[in-house]
Amino acid sequence: MTEKTKIGILLCDQHCVQTQCHGIKCFRALNNREGAFSDYKDKDLELVSYVTCTGCPSGAVGNKVLADWKKIGIEIVFLSSGAVCGFPPCPYIGYLRNLTEKGFGMKMVVGTHPIPTTFWEWHKAAGSWDSQEWQEYIKPTTTDEKTRAAYITI
Repeated sequence: MTEKTKIGILLCDQHCVQTQCHGIKCFRALNNREGAFSDYKDKDLELVSYVTCTGCPSGAVGNKVLADWKKIGIEIVFLSSGAVCGFPPCPYIGYLRNLTEKGFGMKMVVGTHPIPTTFWEWHKAAGSWDSQEWQEYIKPTTTDEKTRAAYITI
């Protein structure tokens, strides 16, 4: 039996929770190893928690969620694609990544499912992701047009 890598998905409160996201795209990407999960095709991932960031600024994430996740052995935190695709995209991604990786010793991957074509086009037109920093953030969820189109609808 192979050892499982425990993961958690941190949802954007503003984009995912307040819009009543059902998680179908995140779970589809996890199961199919698409988007940010494509780098883990050879890993046996075990999703042990799926929870919302507590809103901007995300005060309870560190002292509650990340601390608890560390205690139960989560190794990789996936920040939902909602944090990237929201309007505006999450301004705290850099801080959350540093807190997760340096403060709690867990890896953070920005994104879950591939960025749908609609969001891709809107954010490209708005210049949301033009900086080098944002290019790094969206890299795990940047895919080909066919895959982006497949994530427009469930």
